[in-house]
Amino acid sequence: MSAEDQARHAQKMSQIKAARDRMMAGKTGEKGLLIVHTGPGKGKSSSGFGMIMRCIGHGMPCAVVQFIKGSRDTGERRLLETHFPDLCQFHAMGEGFTWETQDKRGDIAAAEAAWARAQELIRDPGIRMVLLDEINIAFRYGYLDPKAVIGFLAAEKPPMTHVVLTGRNAPSELIEAADLVSEIAVVKHPFRDGIKAQPGVEF
Repeated sequence: MSAEDQARHAQKMSQIKAARDRMMAGKTGEKGLLIVHTGPGKGKSSSGFGMIMRCIGHGMPCAVVQFIKGSRDTGERRLLETHFPDLCQFHAMGEGFTWETQDKRGDIAAAEAAWARAQELIRDPGIRMVLLDEINIAFRYGYLDPKAVIGFLAAEKPPMTHVVLTGRNAPSELIEAADLVSEIAVVKHPFRDGIKAQPGVEF
């Protein structure tokens, strides 16, 4: 790169930095966020657990409530229960995927129990983030009422608590109420080519 090119690049980056600094100067607010990870692509729960790990890195107490998935042994559960039980509570409260349980009454009872536990955790102002993993699936199958959940969060969530809700097909009212929504699309997935779920990637 010539000296002239370097000078042009430095001037351009300086202008971008000045504009960025002006923008960031107006971003001073803080609040507990309602965060939704949805869409048909892989990575919704993975992203939620990434946020949980960030909380742990900052020494922020957090909690996980798993809807639907049940007590399956996963890498994230092993890691959190073995190494960080003082910072992260982990509650796997589903009975498994609906096509495995084939018991709607039991699935509803499990979802209601998981939501009851989630409410206790969310009410605790000492817990800074609560991940409600796959709760959107409970909404989709009618196991929980999204309006009741949103109403609780609006009325009882402490001001600085973050709540993360994952799962495909997030209901429209949840998307409307949320502060941050990410929709993960599918571009390619190995399952379509006959590759099964693998440790370290899916669980």
